[in-house]
Amino acid sequence: MPNRLPAKSELIILRADRLKALPWLIHGFSTRRGGWSRGYGGHALNLGFTRDDKRSVVTRNRNLFLARLTGGKTPGTLITLRQVHSDLIHRVDTSPGHLLTGDGLLTASPGLLLAVQTADCLPVILVDARRHAVGVCHAGWRGTVQRIVEKAVGEMLLRFGSRPQDLRAAIGPGIHGCCYEVGEEVRQEFESQFAYASTLFREIKAADPVREKYPLLFLSVRPPGHSRLRVKLFFDLVEANRRQLLATGVPAKNIETIPLCTACRPDLLFSYRAQHRLTGRLMGVVGIR
Repeated sequence: MPNRLPAKSELIILRADRLKALPWLIHGFSTRRGGWSRGYGGHALNLGFTRDDKRSVVTRNRNLFLARLTGGKTPGTLITLRQVHSDLIHRVDTSPGHLLTGDGLLTASPGLLLAVQTADCLPVILVDARRHAVGVCHAGWRGTVQRIVEKAVGEMLLRFGSRPQDLRAAIGPGIHGCCYEVGEEVRQEFESQFAYASTLFREIKAADPVREKYPLLFLSVRPPGHSRLRVKLFFDLVEANRRQLLATGVPAKNIETIPLCTACRPDLLFSYRAQHRLTGRLMGVVGIR
């Protein structure tokens, strides 16, 4: 039936193994399956107030997602951001009553569910297993080059006394190095900030079947005698954020990555690039019971 409630098995929430062991913690990364949005193909779980979806439908999706995330218990207060690809991080102890602008949230207060929305960028969850403090960041390349995850660890030290060795991190689904083609300006930005930047990029010569079949058409008077193939540049956003966590002192064994690329799996995840900008929003959520 076209208007049936999505079957329970259809709504999928991704969780990090090292965080599932903490009984006081609520966390999860949404997928596109099992919601009420119709503009993105099938019954999609769009959790962002996009221009292509009705606000009432998104609210219904959010209620369904939070009920499943919390096991049907009182979901708590959902706190989101007006995300601007920045390094702005807010500590919240109660609901702010208005939409904050930034790309990171921190709390040590039970009953608050901190969330960021993504559709290729990375959601990164931070958890202090000792002091019961949590945070979440929205990390695209702009936020990453501004060291938002690194700064979030520093903010947790400042605000809650968190020690890096007590932190656990989960990097949620986002676009991976297999698909994340960027321009040369992105490499230059990272090389200006990180000594290891060269390890985050790989180059691939663009294939040209016409050139391969008719090489004489591409002869040039300039050396080496042929016009050059365009070089594609790919960026490993996941590794860039993992390296920042390591740099702050978070142990490698405490960093978990959800091994799903949004651009490779548009059947399961929303991807701004793979779906040519007509896409919904995923959500990464963390909170304290």
